[in-house]
Amino acid sequence: MNAAERAGSDIPARRWDGQAIDCAACPHTTLRAAGGCEPGHACLQDAYARRIDRFLRRHPGLANGSLGHPYFEVRAIAARHADVFHLPALMADPDETVRLQAALRLPQRLLGRLRDDPHREVRIRVAQRLAEAELPTLMHDPDYEVRATVARRLPEALLPLMMGDADLQVRRIVAERVPMPALWRLAEDAEPEVRSIAAERLPAALLEPLARDEDWLVRHTAAGRAVGEVLQRLLLDAEPPVRERAAERLQELEGRRHG
Repeated sequence: MNAAERAGSDIPARRWDGQAIDCAACPHTTLRAAGGCEPGHACLQDAYARRIDRFLRRHPGLANGSLGHPYFEVRAIAARHADVFHLPALMADPDETVRLQAALRLPQRLLGRLRDDPHREVRIRVAQRLAEAELPTLMHDPDYEVRATVARRLPEALLPLMMGDADLQVRRIVAERVPMPALWRLAEDAEPEVRSIAAERLPAALLEPLARDEDWLVRHTAAGRAVGEVLQRLLLDAEPPVRERAAERLQELEGRRHG
């Protein structure tokens, strides 16, 4: 027995509706005699998800018939094992946990129907799996994590469409991926964290505006990549950390020159 099973063994075996487990009344009672189930360990009646999962792992052929079970945990776990042809009915399930499991396995032709699901976790899973061509339909989702997932997967050519996203974390992801020349526009982003990423990725010849940035952390990033007159100016910056980084950069360049 592994650690998870030992931890689960401390949880009393109770039926999903709070009643005592009654093996005699179970439609799968014949399985117990053959060792196919065990109250407190592998049981479809139990309220504990791990025990339900153990039962359906042993008997995946019973998953299809469990998709209409009144307990959401049974339906959600059954969705992992059921035939994919039975999953469309779960897209309208009243519980988001069940719809989430459906979203993990639905074919692409049906997955898009869940893009407007009321629960963010379902839409996040949709964004993780949706075909690239369909991702732009989620670029304006109300939840930032859905949009962040889109930004991580969106083709580079479409990333400029998300450069004006209202959320900082989404724009950070865009800044880390967007190619030139669109990257240049992020040098004027309202947040220094985004401008710093631009300073890390822009060609050294284009760092001059960021070397004059009002935020010293942006200038510090620029100092680590600057050359020529821009680097000379940063050696005289008002902030000691920026001057120190510029001096390190100068030594680095001189070392290359004489190496």
